Amino acid sequence: MSVKFKRQRLQAVFARLGEAYGQQSWWPAESRFEILIGAVLTQNTAWTNVERALERLRARHWTGAEAILRAPRRQLALALRPSGYFNLKTERLRQLCSWFVEAGGFAALDCWDTPQLRAALLTVKGIGPETADDILLYAFERPVFVIDAYTRRLFTRLGMLDGRPGYEDLRAAFERSLPADVQRYQQYHALIVEHAKRGCRPRPLCDRCVLRSRCPSGSSQTGTV
Repeated sequence: MSVKFKRQRLQAVFARLGEAYGQQSWWPAESRFEILIGAVLTQNTAWTNVERALERLRARHWTGAEAILRAPRRQLALALRPSGYFNLKTERLRQLCSWFVEAGGFAALDCWDTPQLRAALLTVKGIGPETADDILLYAFERPVFVIDAYTRRLFTRLGMLDGRPGYEDLRAAFERSLPADVQRYQQYHALIVEHAKRGCRPRPLCDRCVLRSRCPSGSSQTGTV
């Protein structure tokens, strides 16, 4: 399925969200490496749970790849418990750390081009396209647009998406329609997340939606046109 967006409409949504919520500070982490592990830990859970797990890792000084690999598996799993699926995430985190160390860490990986780095990330067990793109955009500051459930929900409700296009098709459509700008991509993704948390929920709060006048779904529920 080929996805096409009107650039002006994408820009208008971005501008309205920015007016409503202001500059976002994403990804919330104390280091680039925390962005890597946070991208794995946030799978299937809320960020507040990830923050609790990160606090436990910091308390044990397990905030580097080598330290995580040296940590006893059972104690590491207990530290990750707040993030949910902690046994699975323990193994995924160790897989990521092993790959990171073997690749030479940030010093080496920063020299890789984006397609090579993305392909390598996708070979790590437990890292799919969304997680890889989170890492690319926020940890490596590459102009890759992240597609998550919030993005699909919002743009489907806005009438800009039909059906359920594949991840790569949807990512490519955003990247074709927006300038390749890391800060803009980070801000747009963060604004979508903020908007989803505030009102564009599975059961939407359309009466408080800042995009209500642009949204067919919201207009039909609130009576606005």
